[in-house]
Amino acid sequence: MKQTAILCGLVFAACRGGTQGPSAGPTLGTTHDTRPSPSAAPPMAAPPDPALGFRLKYANPGGMWLPQQMTLPGHVETFRNMGVALDARTLSDPLAAPLSAVVSTGGCTASFVSPDGLLVTNHHCVQSALQVNTNKKDNQNLVEDGFLAKTQADEKSAGPAQRVFVAQAFKDVTKEMRDGLDKIKDPAARKQDSERRQKGLLAACEKDRPGVRCSVRPYFGGGMYIQTESLEIRDVRLVYAPARSVGNYGGEKDNWNWPRHTGDWSFYRAYVGKDGSPADFSPDNVPFHPKGYLHVTTAGLRPGDFVMVTGYPGFTGRTRTAAEIHHEIEWTLPYRIALSKERYAIAEAHIADATETGTKATVAKQNIQNGRAKDEGVLAGLTKGDLLAQKDALDQQIKGWAAKPGHEAIKQAIEKLEQLGAEARRTARVDFDRGVAFSGSRLLGTALTLTRWADERTKKNEDRKPGFQDRDLRPVLGGQKQFVRTYDRTLDRANFRLGLVRALQLPEADRPWLATLLEVKKGVKIDEALIDKTLDAWYAAQQLEDEKLRVTLLETGTLAQLKASTDPFLKAAQRVWPIVKAEEKKADARQGELLLVTPSYVDAMKQVLGGQLAPDANQSLRISYGTVKSFKPESKDPADWPFTVASQIPAKDTGKEPFDSPKKLLAAIKAKNYGPYGDPSLGGELPIDFLSDLDITNGNSGSPTLNAKGELVGLAFDGNIEGVASDVVFNPATTRTISVDARYMIWTLDLLDGGDHLIKEMGLTPKL
Repeated sequence: MKQTAILCGLVFAACRGGTQGPSAGPTLGTTHDTRPSPSAAPPMAAPPDPALGFRLKYANPGGMWLPQQMTLPGHVETFRNMGVALDARTLSDPLAAPLSAVVSTGGCTASFVSPDGLLVTNHHCVQSALQVNTNKKDNQNLVEDGFLAKTQADEKSAGPAQRVFVAQAFKDVTKEMRDGLDKIKDPAARKQDSERRQKGLLAACEKDRPGVRCSVRPYFGGGMYIQTESLEIRDVRLVYAPARSVGNYGGEKDNWNWPRHTGDWSFYRAYVGKDGSPADFSPDNVPFHPKGYLHVTTAGLRPGDFVMVTGYPGFTGRTRTAAEIHHEIEWTLPYRIALSKERYAIAEAHIADATETGTKATVAKQNIQNGRAKDEGVLAGLTKGDLLAQKDALDQQIKGWAAKPGHEAIKQAIEKLEQLGAEARRTARVDFDRGVAFSGSRLLGTALTLTRWADERTKKNEDRKPGFQDRDLRPVLGGQKQFVRTYDRTLDRANFRLGLVRALQLPEADRPWLATLLEVKKGVKIDEALIDKTLDAWYAAQQLEDEKLRVTLLETGTLAQLKASTDPFLKAAQRVWPIVKAEEKKADARQGELLLVTPSYVDAMKQVLGGQLAPDANQSLRISYGTVKSFKPESKDPADWPFTVASQIPAKDTGKEPFDSPKKLLAAIKAKNYGPYGDPSLGGELPIDFLSDLDITNGNSGSPTLNAKGELVGLAFDGNIEGVASDVVFNPATTRTISVDARYMIWTLDLLDGGDHLIKEMGLTPKL
C-alpha cells in the first residue's frame, strides 16, 4: 500500500504539466529522441508548467560544455523551451553566480555554501582528511565514525596536501601557445618550445603573487588553450562528515548502480591569513570569504524538472580516433582490469588488520573497486551495444570530410595521427608494465621524484621541466608531510611485488629494466623467490620513511648526494634513471608530432558535427544540463523510480557492512520523523538520492546539482554502470547521474547529527 501511494505521487508529479510543450526547433538534444515519455499522462486542463512536456521528451545529447559555449544558439533555445528562467548566456561568465561558487579540490569538486568559506562536497572526496585524522591508538577512527566540529575551533586540518582552488580569471592564450609551432621541424624541439611558452605564461601570471596558482590547459586536442588563474587556498579544514555507514552506505555492492541510498556529503571550510591571503595552516587563520556562494534549498525536485551540474570533470576520450578506441577495448581495458583485481585482492586481505594497515586498506579497496568497476562498465558498454559502430561511423565521416578538395593538409595530418597511434600501440604492454613497476612502490616513486628534482635543480628555474620549478615545490612538500598518514609498508611492499611479478610474464628481451632495477647480474634468473628476497632486504634497510630525510632531499638534495645514499630505493632509482630519461625523450618526440596533427582531427570532427562539440574533459570548469529522469522512465517498478526514499532503507538494511545504517537513523525512519523534509509527491517520504540525465565523469564528484534558479538541490556522486561508456561515446538512453538529495543531507544534520549551527550558517532554519 505504501509503495502504491508513493508511485501515484510520482506519476502525479510527472503529469503536472501535461505532454505539450514548445516546438523543439533546432534545440540541442531533441533530435535524439522525440517520442513522448511513456510515463506521461494526458495533459491537464490548466497546466501550471507548459514546458514540462518538452522536458519529458528531452534526450540529453551529452556535452560537458565550457562556460563560453553557453552562448551558442542551441543552448539558449533549449533553455527557453525547457522553461528555465535563467538565461543560458548568463552561464558564460565563470566569475558570476552560480559558477563563481564552484571550486576544485584537486581531484573532486566542491562549492561554497556560506559567506564564511563553508564548502560542501562528497563524503568519498574527504577520505584523505578522515584518514589523516584517524588514530586507532587514541581510539579515533574518523574513517568509520565520521566527524562533526561543533565550533570553528574544533575543525580539523584536512592535511598539508589538501587544496582548494578558487578561479578568479580566465584568458584565451591560444595565439601565445600555437603561433609558429609548425615552423619548428624537430618534434622534440617543438615539444620543448611548447613547454617554454607554457612556463612563460605561468610565470607571468603568478609573478609576485604567491597565493595565486595558474594553469594552461589544451582544448579540442590542443587547438585552443585557456589560462586559468586561481587562488590556491592551503588551509582546508574538515567540518563535518557523516558516519561511513551513511556516507558510503551500500559500499562497493551498490557502487555504479541504482537504486542507491547513499548519504554522500561532507563539509570543509577554507581558511586564509588575517590579511585575506592564502596561508599554511595556523590557529591564527580566519575563514575565507568567497565572492559568491550557493543557496541550499530543501524545495526539492520532481520528475522532469530541469537540473544542471557545474564542476571540474577529469578526463574523457570522445575526440580520440576509432583506432584508439578499438585498442582500448581489445587490450587496455582488459589488461587494466586484471591488474585492478590483483590490487583489490591485496587490499581486501588486509582490511581486518587491527593496525592502521586495516584503515588504509579499507580506503584503498574502495578506490580500487571504484576504478575497476568503471573500467568493466566502459568495456561492457562499448562491446555489447552499437556505441563502437557509432564511433566507427563518425570516424569515417571525419575522414570522408578530410578527403574533400581543399582539405588536403587536414587529411595528411589525420594520416600522421593514425601512424603515431599505431607506433605507440606496438609497445603498449611493455610501456605499461614498466610504468606499473616503477610506480608500484611509493618509496620507489618518492626516490624517482627526488632524483628528478635533483636533476632539474641543476638547471635555471625557467629551463626546468613543467612540474619541477620553484612554483611546484610547495604542493610536493605538502604531499611529503602527509606521506606518513597514507603510506603503509605492508601494502606498499605487496603492491610493489605485484608489479615486479607481473613483469616476469614479459619476454626477457622486453624487460631489461627489471634486471637493472633489481641489480641482478647477467645470467642470473629472476623469479618470485629472488624478488621476495630483494624486497625483504630493501624494506629492512629503507630510510625514506623518515620524513625529515625526504623533505631535506626534496628541498636541497643533489645528484651527488643521492648517488652516495645507502637507501636501497634511492640506489635503485639511480640505476633506472637513464631508462626513465630515454623513455621520456621518445615520448616528447611523439608529443611534439601530436601538437600539430591532433587539432586537425578534432577540428574535422567539429565540422562534421556542425560545430556542436564540447571539448573533452580536462579538469576545467564545465556545465552539463538536463532533467530529472529515471533509468527506465516507462517502468513502474519502484527500483526504476527517479527517487529513492527513506522507507526503502530498513528493508535493505542487514546490520552488517555495507548495509549497516546507524540505529538512530533507522529509528527515525520507523517513526517517519521527516518533518518538512518529507515530499508530498512521494507519499510524504523523505527523498534520499535521485537520477538525472546529466553528463559527468570522475572529477565531478561533489559537484553541486542545481535547479532552474541556480540553487543547490543535491550533490552529484556517481553514475550508473550502463552509462560509463559515455566517457568514450555518449549514449543518452543509458547515461544517468546519481545525486544525493539536499533534503536528506539537511534532515540528517537537523535531526540526527546535531548540525543546527551548519544549517543556520547556510541560511536555513532547523525544523526538527
